[in-house]
Amino acid sequence: MSLNRKLLQPITLVFFCLVFIILVVTRQPTPAVPVTAINFLGEATILTGLSFQGTEFGGLSGITYDSTKDIYYGVSDDRSERAPARFYTLKINLEQGLQQGDVTPLKVTTLLNAENQPFAKYSIDAEGIAVTDRQTVFVSSEGDAQRLINPFIKEFSLASGKELRSLPIPERFLPTASRDRGIRNNNAFESLTVTPNQQYLFSATENALLQDEPIGQPDTSSPCRILQYDLRSGVRSHEYLYITETVPTQINLPKFMRVGLVDLLAIDNNGNFISLERAFTGLGYSIRLYAVSLAQADDISDIDSLRQVDLSSIKPVNKRLLLDLKTLKNIALDNIEGLTLGSELTNGQRSLILVSDNNFQPAQRTQFLAFTIPSQFKD
Repeated sequence: MSLNRKLLQPITLVFFCLVFIILVVTRQPTPAVPVTAINFLGEATILTGLSFQGTEFGGLSGITYDSTKDIYYGVSDDRSERAPARFYTLKINLEQGLQQGDVTPLKVTTLLNAENQPFAKYSIDAEGIAVTDRQTVFVSSEGDAQRLINPFIKEFSLASGKELRSLPIPERFLPTASRDRGIRNNNAFESLTVTPNQQYLFSATENALLQDEPIGQPDTSSPCRILQYDLRSGVRSHEYLYITETVPTQINLPKFMRVGLVDLLAIDNNGNFISLERAFTGLGYSIRLYAVSLAQADDISDIDSLRQVDLSSIKPVNKRLLLDLKTLKNIALDNIEGLTLGSELTNGQRSLILVSDNNFQPAQRTQFLAFTIPSQFKD
């Protein structure tokens, strides 16, 4: 039995409309394939001691890329000691790879608290930064456990640097006078990233909370916590377990050797990240990049102390080594702490930028490393 042609035309139109709707609704956010390779593009450094707009340039612990302006923002972890807490606007030229002189500071923006004043000395230890599509940046601070100063995650205006809102931090992360729970000093919210669709923000502790144990050191991994926030409501929605790797030692100096999760980068809206782990080995730094997925990880929001549970019963985030930076030839690694997706290159590949915190020490420098992500990758 054949259908009338006039009847067939609207049926065909409805069919293709349905197919189109299904494709749009079910289309998975990019990347189309997982990140499998990262290739080195170049290095540029800025020596410690550079004076820029009345500040000492340095302490860059986090970096983020503003694609609408093709510029970067790097946050300094100066605790308002050398100058008020701040972030820098940077231009990074990748036309010929990354070479000396390709990184140019453009502007310094002072961070202002809710009272529209610069942060007081020691009241902030800014470590992570993530730009949004609302002309704002989020900044994470580790606080100061010894001074009982709470860590925070706050949103600031790009134009004025003024604080706009503060995300709630669960009580178990807050330092206490008894020193039996909360963040460890200088091991709190190093990581900060916002998903491409601007829906979620993620941060993470660099090392285990005091009640979670143990801290990462030679032959010992550390259970870090990744926090997920819904930016529409401003409420923390989930927490996940991230296990660091052990410290690859060269000289046995356990007191000074630490491994930690120092940054996360959301590469899509599906819970996939690149993580940055850094360790001091006794003779230098070990820097590793991992592909991370939350897909099978358990939510640990209801677990106040990991020390009180069997860790083997918890599914942590899945990790896969992407790159051990010790394989880079003729590159002396500094204290790398931040990473971000950068500009798209002329060949269609996307750049990845890493930056180091020079600790304002003459023997160190602010180091920028550039890499390429496979051409299949899009944010």
